[in-house]
Amino acid sequence: MLHSHRCFCVLCAALTAALAILLCAAPQTAQAAAPAKPVSFIREVAPLLKEKCIGCHGAKNPKGKLDMTKYASFRKGGTKDDPIVPSKPDESYLISVLTAADKTRMPPKDSGDPMTKDQIGLVERWIAEGAKLDAELKPESDLLRELRLRWTPPPPPSVYPYPVAITALAFTPDNKKVVAGGHHELTVWDAASGKLEKRIHTRARRAMAMAFLPDGKLAVAGGRPGEEGDVRIYDLNGSKGKTENGVAVLDGVNDKSVSVKQLLDADDEVLCLALSADGKKLASGGCDRMVHVWDLSGGYNKIKELPAIENHADWVFGVAFTPDGKRLATASRDKTAKLWDIAAKESILTFPDHQNPVYAVAVKADGTVAYSVGEDNQLRAWKAAPEGKQIRNSGGHGKLIVKLVAHPKQPLLVTCSADRTVRIWNADSGAAVRTLSGHGDYVYAVAISPDGNLIASGGFDGEIRIWKSADGTLVKSFNASPGLAVPVKK
Repeated sequence: MLHSHRCFCVLCAALTAALAILLCAAPQTAQAAAPAKPVSFIREVAPLLKEKCIGCHGAKNPKGKLDMTKYASFRKGGTKDDPIVPSKPDESYLISVLTAADKTRMPPKDSGDPMTKDQIGLVERWIAEGAKLDAELKPESDLLRELRLRWTPPPPPSVYPYPVAITALAFTPDNKKVVAGGHHELTVWDAASGKLEKRIHTRARRAMAMAFLPDGKLAVAGGRPGEEGDVRIYDLNGSKGKTENGVAVLDGVNDKSVSVKQLLDADDEVLCLALSADGKKLASGGCDRMVHVWDLSGGYNKIKELPAIENHADWVFGVAFTPDGKRLATASRDKTAKLWDIAAKESILTFPDHQNPVYAVAVKADGTVAYSVGEDNQLRAWKAAPEGKQIRNSGGHGKLIVKLVAHPKQPLLVTCSADRTVRIWNADSGAAVRTLSGHGDYVYAVAISPDGNLIASGGFDGEIRIWKSADGTLVKSFNASPGLAVPVKK
């Protein structure tokens, strides 16, 4: 071993000497190594701040009054003034808290792991270079939005190694197909055969709600939990796309003939959608506690966003229009359901009887009664005007009720639950009409075909079940995770 090491050293010395001779004899054309590029704030530093800091130092109620969502407010500082001394990382407060070994360390131990040595080194280098902002940004630019603009969604898996939870479903207007949410995609299935027909790549990691518009285009709400949320309109027939294994594959991220309109760009997921009876208004709610309403009557080039509604104290899980389109019922994690006057942007009444998170709402066809369900496992009916008094409590499921939809033709309500069942209710009496069983996991999504003849339900395990609404007969069951090897049920 020593002999080998000595030979290696001799060889290195010989090569070094030979290289020196060549450099002296040859023209001096060799160039020094190119200096490292300056650190980019938006591409390298801002992502670290988002991951490690902005959770506590966001725009709303930032700790220490330090808002890090904008370069300007970040540099203004909070109770400690500017946390950065340009060109002097050793004198910068930011570096002192990132490297602290005691309770002053940021982020705090109960908020996540500290930055790594390399990550801190990157921030130090940025400060040493003058803590400059990228030329294409303004100091007041929203950093979360700028980071979203630079993020590229991954393609959905060609073959799913694990089941995808079905969090949203919708029947196509012809009643023949079912659209389901996948991982960064929408999938279209034949309702009778369970055959996969289309896959549409989406920016959103998951779809949380869908609504077909009068012209046949599909509005979808969703996003990436804790990262971003959106409401987009897709034309599922806007492009032939390409074909893989007999399935049409469409690009709903970059192809404007498929993703025809984006209505909302939010900092967190959008959880629910509702379309008015006349098809002229669309509403959404989500993790930002906001209810957004759009007037669609002027066409896609003249969509008008109405003033947003903000009165719930927590996430908005459900929205539903009254038949005249003038009022909106909402359900929230703040344990209430509310009824709003859209034009006045005022809460008309609050229904507090659930005393647990409320997940979904519906309104009777004549507008007199509203229905709500939630974590208390109850289906409640209450007067939609004027006082919001409870009419009855129908008892509900054995576990929390996730979704509630109204039948388009009959006075029926359909709910799905964590108890692995779907139930049909008489909307007038509150009586349970039928229980649809067979799911093997939580049922997260339910939809009724436009003609009212079919019910689709989707579970956490990826299974979709299609039922006849008249008698509960199972039409088809399949797993909506493309390519997944599903064991045969015995």
